[in-house]
This record gives sequence, C-alpha cells and structure tokens, in this order.
Amino acid sequence: MNYSRQREQVLEYVKSVKTHPTAETVYNKVREKNSNISLGTVYRNLDKLSKEGKLLRIKMANGKDRFDGYTSKHYHAICTKCDRVFDVSLDYFNNVDKVVAKKLNCNVLSHDIIFNIICPDCERGF
Repeated sequence: MNYSRQREQVLEYVKSVKTHPTAETVYNKVREKNSNISLGTVYRNLDKLSKEGKLLRIKMANGKDRFDGYTSKHYHAICTKCDRVFDVSLDYFNNVDKVVAKKLNCNVLSHDIIFNIICPDCERGF
C-alpha cells in the first residue's frame, strides 16, 4: 500500500478505539486533526484497509458498516436496540469451516458469526 497520511490517520484512529466506529464517526474524529480530509477519502481508505486485512469490516443490516482495528479472528455481538458492537471473547471455531466445506463440497475461506443481543445498558433502560 502506498503511504498516505490520511490513510494512516484513518487506520490509527480505528485501531485506537474499541467502539467499532462507522465511516462517519471515523471522518468526524480524523477531521478534528485534519480538516482537509473528506468523507469520500475516509470511505475509500476504510474500504482499501479492510480489503488489505488491516481493518475488519462488520456488515450491518442498516448499511452503516462498522470497522474494527482488532483483526484477529473473533466474533461480534450487536445490540438490536442501540446498534453498539461488542467483541466476543470466544475461541474461533475453525472446525466449522471444515464441516461446511465437506457438506457443500467447496473451499470455505472464512466465516462470521454475529450475535444479536440486547446489551446490558439497554436492558437497564439507559
């Protein structure tokens, strides 16, 4: 990847937080330090960084994908009330890939499991 100061700022921000930000959040935070960055530039850099495996893209049903700087294989939980995304500390089930590959007679590259939850804050009414 060619060096880009803006790309580096996007990557640094996403890796510095555990909140799984949207592109708009990344844009607003990076813009605090670099007022010249555009929303389009943030979208392009997030796309490039996720395709290169430097960030994870978490596909959201509402179309507002989230990004994760923790790129090791892991699962996520999404609150159905507030849309917050949480990392799930759970062993990655490599065996699932083998089972599915055998059942479908194909090569499984990876899998994602998203747990739909109501987070503790929403349960308590916060």
